[in-house]
Amino acid sequence: MSDKTIRVTLIKSMFGQLANIRNSARGLGLRRIGHSVVVADTPSNRGMINAASHMLKVEAALGGVTK
Repeated sequence: MSDKTIRVTLIKSMFGQLANIRNSARGLGLRRIGHSVVVADTPSNRGMINAASHMLKVEAALGGVTK
């Protein structure tokens, strides 16, 4: 498992988005606007971030993975 982590924040509403975009945001653990999660920097998480990139703010995170 990767030791790098990323902080992902939902900045736009999921309402009106395609199902695969909503599911990607939910899969990352995001629930509402302004909600942030720290996830591992893995190819699967990067794919979900790329699918919903127009709705997310992504930053490098220090510390362990909490979801």
